[in-house]
Amino acid sequence: MKGVGVRPAELKRLTVAEAADRYGELVRAKVVTGALSPATAEVYARDVATFVALAGPDTVLDDLTGEDVDAILLAFARKPDGRRAAPQTGTQAGSQVGAQAQSAASQARFRRSVSALFKHATLAGWVQLNPMALATVTARERGGLRAERRALTREQARGLLEAARALEPEPGRRRDQRTEMRDALIVVLLTVVGPRVSELVRANVEDFYVNDGVRYWRIFGKGGRTRDVPLPQDVAAMLDAYLARGRPRTREKALLLSWRGRRLARGDVQAVIDRVVRRVDPARRRSVTPHGLRHTTATHLLADAVDMDAVRRVLGHGDLSTLGRYRDELPGELEVAMRSHPLLRPARPAE
Repeated sequence: MKGVGVRPAELKRLTVAEAADRYGELVRAKVVTGALSPATAEVYARDVATFVALAGPDTVLDDLTGEDVDAILLAFARKPDGRRAAPQTGTQAGSQVGAQAQSAASQARFRRSVSALFKHATLAGWVQLNPMALATVTARERGGLRAERRALTREQARGLLEAARALEPEPGRRRDQRTEMRDALIVVLLTVVGPRVSELVRANVEDFYVNDGVRYWRIFGKGGRTRDVPLPQDVAAMLDAYLARGRPRTREKALLLSWRGRRLARGDVQAVIDRVVRRVDPARRRSVTPHGLRHTTATHLLADAVDMDAVRRVLGHGDLSTLGRYRDELPGELEVAMRSHPLLRPARPAE
């Protein structure tokens, strides 16, 4: 969110498309003067055109926030790159179904192009605050675009869970094509249990069992290791409802199926999350990946003083030291910790 303040009188309320056109004129002028090579100018032009398409040409440039920029950068990262199409056969030929996502270098380059656009926009008075300064997505040449802080805050996580539980059938879909129960289960399992996305799509119906009235998920993790994680009651109820009414009748063993009865792939899971995120109240909405939801699970369990070894076993880590990479800072966390300091609590009366 941008800080509240008086908008300067000289600020130009340009749309994204208008700003891109004016910036394009500047880039072309630099080519004429020799300050920029034609090849570099072509790359800038292509990236800015993509930015316009992702941001929306009629969006006012100054209305874009750091969260908006994050969403645009991550949307570009997932955008199929036709130049890196995977081998295709049959009906996939000639389509983008088999195309791979953008390379790490392309993602970093796109971020630099967008940053250059906003740097000029700030100097030209098109924006009162450069949203790149508030963006949390950073460019890594080897790892691509990653959010610095991946875990959702408690409010953001609750908003996502509420949106998942409130999913309704899409208009016009036949009963056998409805996936809202499956999609809700995907988001809830990722947010509450924190499995790796590979563990989720690999899960079979038989991996879920009941012992002494508690529903467990036997997760097959890295290195052939397994772990049995108990599910909270409401999550177990969602699972049972999905198995009874939401999962297609098929001999396929996979827990998560497309409406055609095929096991979901990793990319399908991200598409499900994106659909649910769009239904979250904008005040609590933030783009997130399956791995970001795994960070969310770890962060909030640890912030709530859950035993570190228990959290390690839930996530399937070999040792406690690995948890440090999954523990993100939360806004206001230190203030809450100091307000409830154990040494300042009233002493319990002697019994």
